[in-house]
Amino acid sequence: MRKIEAVILDWSGTIVDYGCMATEENYREIFEDFGIHLTTKEIRAKMGIEKVDHIRSILESDRISKLWYKNTGIEPNEGDVRELNRRFEAKIFEKVEKYSAPKEYVKTTLETLRESGIRIGSTTSYSTELMEFLTKIVARKGVFVDCWINSEQVNGQGRPDPFMIFKNMEKMGVGSVHNVIKVGDTVNDIKEGYNAGVTTVGVIDGSSEMGLSYEEFEALSEDEKKHARKKVHDKFKKAGANYIINNFSTLPYIVAQIENKK
Repeated sequence: MRKIEAVILDWSGTIVDYGCMATEENYREIFEDFGIHLTTKEIRAKMGIEKVDHIRSILESDRISKLWYKNTGIEPNEGDVRELNRRFEAKIFEKVEKYSAPKEYVKTTLETLRESGIRIGSTTSYSTELMEFLTKIVARKGVFVDCWINSEQVNGQGRPDPFMIFKNMEKMGVGSVHNVIKVGDTVNDIKEGYNAGVTTVGVIDGSSEMGLSYEEFEALSEDEKKHARKKVHDKFKKAGANYIINNFSTLPYIVAQIENKK
């Protein structure tokens, strides 16, 4: 019988920060400083990749690059990317603290997984300094992980490359990708897991792919919720997710299903 030894999680939009609002708000503000209003679609198109790469992809898009030239008088360049990233890093701490509440069912689900001997790892596009800050905050709220890995620990090779997952496995002593589940809220999380050869689970509610705050989602009618969930479900399915869940309450059942599968 197959035994799941580790569940590797994403952070914002997956276990904390319902809707992944900290990053969106921060991207929006740093571009507003240059007179550019980003749409939600522009911000979230490549959510989950390294922050500096994400900034670069936004700046290089046709509409934004034209506005940048119009507002600054110069073509976007790597110096601009570095400056935007510097501004992002300077402001992200306050955003992360503001949106640090654990998502529903996360705390109890992680406790349930630990009781069955499963280790909890994580991957992130946040910096080391920011992760040290965030993990202390969420620990006070009862959410802990056994391991977190960012791209700084794998020579800058973040999502969708698989190396942060492999580093988690190394640090937690897990020898086979067949015994690992990756859980995330973006297409790049699913791609990361797929590239690593682990089982992938997409979380719909509060995901970056849905892009709604808790209050915005709860204000929807049941039909609107169903439609919003289906759109995200279809994205995860297209990306190759093995399992797709609305929220963390069903994750232990997914683990049991995998372990009992013949």
